[in-house]
Amino acid sequence: MRIIAGAARSRQIVTPDSPSTRPTGDRVREALFSIILQRVPGAKVLDLFTGSGALALEALSRGAANAVLADHAEDAIRAVNRNIRNLGYENAVQVLRMDWRRTLKRLESENRQFDLIFLDPPYAMKDMSDVGAELAARNLLAPGGMIVAEHDHHTPPLLETYFRLTDRRRYGRIGLSLYQEGEGGQANDAIG
Repeated sequence: MRIIAGAARSRQIVTPDSPSTRPTGDRVREALFSIILQRVPGAKVLDLFTGSGALALEALSRGAANAVLADHAEDAIRAVNRNIRNLGYENAVQVLRMDWRRTLKRLESENRQFDLIFLDPPYAMKDMSDVGAELAARNLLAPGGMIVAEHDHHTPPLLETYFRLTDRRRYGRIGLSLYQEGEGGQANDAIG
C-alpha cells in the first residue's frame, strides 16, 4: 500500500499482519479523498478503527492538521507506529491502543472535537449504531464536520438516527457512507 497524494505521495505503508484487518485499498482511498478534498486541509482527524492508519495518514499527507489513530489490536498499533515513523508524522499524531468505547470516553474527557471521523471497523462488526450513539452523545463531531464510514455495501452502518446521511457510494464490495450533523436525510447513492 502507498500514500496516494500530498506531501508523502507514493511513500509505502505497512499493514497489520492480521486476517481481521482489511486496509482501505488505493482505489477506494483515492475516490474517497476526491469526495472530501475540500474538508482535509487543516482538519482535525479521528481514525477510530485505524488498522494500518492509511486513512488518517492520507489525510495528513494532504494537509490535515493532526490526527488521533485508535485501535485495540497490538499488530495494528505496531503497523501504525511504524508508518508514522517512516512518514515523519510523530508530531502530528496521537496513537491510542484501546477499544473504541474507551477511546471515545477519553476524547470526550479531553474536550476534543474532530472535523473528519473515519470509521472502518472489521466487517464482522455489522452494526455501528452503538458507535454512532456514542459519537453523538459525546459531541465529538465538530460543527460542520463529517463522518466517513467504510462498510460492506450490503450492510450500511445505519447511523441515521444520530447523523444526517449525505452521500453513499459503492466500490465493488465496499460501501462508503458520509454523515454530517443532524438526523435523517437523503443520500446520493452512487456506484464507483
